[in-house]
Amino acid sequence: MTSWSMTAAQRQSTDAAGVNQPIPTGRSPGGPGPPAILTGVRVAIMTAGSRGDVAPFTGLGHGLVRAGHEVTLVTHAPFEPLVAGSGIGFHPLPLDPRAELESSRGQALHDSRTGAGKLLRVVTMARTLAQEMAADVLAAARGSDVLLLSGSLAPLGHAVAEGLSLPSMGVYLQPLAPTREFGAPMLGGRSWGALGNRAAGHGVGLAVEQVFSATVPTMRSSLGLPRVRTIAALRARERQRWPVHHGFSPLVVPRPRDWRAGLDVTGYWWPYDVTTELPAELRDFLDAGPPPVFVGLGSATVPDPERLSADIVRALRRAGLRGVIQQGWSGLAADGDDMLTVGEVAHCALFPHMAAVVHHAGAGTTAAGLRAGVPAVPVPVQFDAGFWSARLVRLGVASCAVPLRRLDTDALASALVRVTREPGYRERARALGARIREEDGVGPVVDAVNRLTR
Repeated sequence: MTSWSMTAAQRQSTDAAGVNQPIPTGRSPGGPGPPAILTGVRVAIMTAGSRGDVAPFTGLGHGLVRAGHEVTLVTHAPFEPLVAGSGIGFHPLPLDPRAELESSRGQALHDSRTGAGKLLRVVTMARTLAQEMAADVLAAARGSDVLLLSGSLAPLGHAVAEGLSLPSMGVYLQPLAPTREFGAPMLGGRSWGALGNRAAGHGVGLAVEQVFSATVPTMRSSLGLPRVRTIAALRARERQRWPVHHGFSPLVVPRPRDWRAGLDVTGYWWPYDVTTELPAELRDFLDAGPPPVFVGLGSATVPDPERLSADIVRALRRAGLRGVIQQGWSGLAADGDDMLTVGEVAHCALFPHMAAVVHHAGAGTTAAGLRAGVPAVPVPVQFDAGFWSARLVRLGVASCAVPLRRLDTDALASALVRVTREPGYRERARALGARIREEDGVGPVVDAVNRLTR
């Protein structure tokens, strides 16, 4: 196994207030005794998708490295810079997610008004892309002792693990298992009642399996495994109580009471940021006036970024607020002494300085805002964004969601006025953020890896 050497700076993570803290290594915060570590093994964390589907696993991987394991992140090549300084290895998968979203078939997602319509389009697009990743997933697995699989690659990764006789488990960023307690997050989280919610959850699970319906049979055959039907593979994982750890806080989404054994909610996995220093221009802007509002749509793409940028700037000015506008994949931009356009900036360093955050309600950005203890205005774009938006409203840290298709100056300005001027939103956000920062989401995964590889 590789012997990792890290500096003291690399052995620290930054909390929401910008204070460096040691990364958990398998013990509960404040708990006695040494970390629960046996002999280091080679761990491959496999994920596919946009930046938000990758960044949390850099923090999880760094925690596993700190616990003595050799970790490789297996994902799209453009995300290799995210592991810099973390001690994590990198195995590239083909495809550029941004290029795919900006292609004609990616832009066609905007034509679907419903969550189900968007999901069907994504399944159709992803089936072709899955075949291009299969060989690299197998190659990465051959050099590993245990596989940690995100929800986006679980069907393929589980078949590879079975064929190579490797232990594996899920590491999910959304609650994908069916439940009566809420609607399927990937369909926007709308509730259809107890039976409808569970049926919708099963439907989403089958849709994910269909992404790999052409790839998994070929993979199983090459590994000498018997052919199984798509639905049978999903049911087999459930019968085996295949373990899945979920990287979000139980304070945000409590573990559903009707989930089977083996489905656990651990707490958030925070992205590893090699530096949390804010650029000088950004520091100067923060010092020049009252706390501004962050606006960013992350990895979401939009049909008309110029019009959207103009609406955002008008809304901020109408609400009497300064703005930090993140370009992201949408290409947002703003001019003026009261506005600053930025590129990539560590959310853990920036968000605590904000009066509020306006974001696309992806799982990772939602988590970063909660960790920082600032109120939010969610602007859901697609898939699970509606689910996380509704959670923010239910938690009392957002007044309402402003879906992208209905965003205009009036709607956004009204939401901004409420969350920045009514003190209850900030008070609830601060209290929740303090509790979330106390959680250790990495430790349970470290312990689970140790159990799998004994």
